[in-house]
Amino acid sequence: MIRGFFFPYVLKFRKPSGTSRGILTEKKSWFLVLEDTQMNHARGIGEVGWLRGLSPEKESDIEDILADVCNSPDNPQWLQHDLLEFPSVRFALEQALLDLDKNQKGILFPSAFTRGEKAIDINGLVWMAPIEQMRAQVKEKIEQGFRCIKLKIGALDFEDEYHLLSEIRSEFTSEQIEIRVDANGAFHPDEAAGILEKLARLELHSIEQPIKQGQLKSMAELCKNTPLPIALDEELIGIAQLPQKIELLNEIQPQYIILKPSLTGGFISSEEWIALAEQKNIGWWITSALESNIGLNAIAQWTATLQNNLPQGLGTGALYTNNFESSLEVKNGQLHFHPDRKREYPFE
Repeated sequence: MIRGFFFPYVLKFRKPSGTSRGILTEKKSWFLVLEDTQMNHARGIGEVGWLRGLSPEKESDIEDILADVCNSPDNPQWLQHDLLEFPSVRFALEQALLDLDKNQKGILFPSAFTRGEKAIDINGLVWMAPIEQMRAQVKEKIEQGFRCIKLKIGALDFEDEYHLLSEIRSEFTSEQIEIRVDANGAFHPDEAAGILEKLARLELHSIEQPIKQGQLKSMAELCKNTPLPIALDEELIGIAQLPQKIELLNEIQPQYIILKPSLTGGFISSEEWIALAEQKNIGWWITSALESNIGLNAIAQWTATLQNNLPQGLGTGALYTNNFESSLEVKNGQLHFHPDRKREYPFE
């Protein structure tokens, strides 16, 4: 018999971090724990990586849904149908069931990565901040060995942001340093085409979500004529049914899609997106979404099995003062897994 319980946990940022949704000082998660009372009380854990302003679920609904899940956590209908509108809870249940199956060993997706034989290339994220602080972050990331840098743009004066990007490109070729930018929907459709033209001169890799999600015709027009590859990010959130996914990709035809399992409904749903994208020759990569090391561990292990050679957008686990010990380490722009390290659980 499997029983479940859950509890909230507030992650504390080491320093305030700027995003398109304001300055973050803390981030609330919930942890879903499943226990098999007939198998030596084996346990599995999953993280509800809900994000204010992005996740389609209402915060007020999370605990009610988790309580329902805990009443019958092994009901297959949860993953098949009943949690489609609650992607972060669906992802937590997937994690917990996988972890329970592995009897809390911490290896959800065995691979060369979890054996410590292969690392995952990741991008170095430059947070929104005054331009001098962003410049310092760029320098730090390059010194740390990152060869792919991702900058948030659209919050400051664009000319200042463009100047910073120009500085990077004047010092490093596109072969030496790959630059990605994320606009988080900051630009108006009327100005976006001109901005893309200007950014393309800097040989950037791509731009994420140049205009706000939901403007399908405008986004489709941009993707059709863009000189700079466009990646859909927020556009995918809340698109849960297969016909909706097909319709979105058919209409917009982006160059890339970006998958955040906490926001796109977990591994099953994200793999559905990947299969559709590959049918249409659309590129993709995986991104974490401010999870603790519990969620990040699961996402990283899964990502390693997908064998995508692009740098992935996986967090470092170093954002928080009260994160948990894990097997993950960032070194020279790569995410490494140390199988000999014991994972820490928040309920122990």
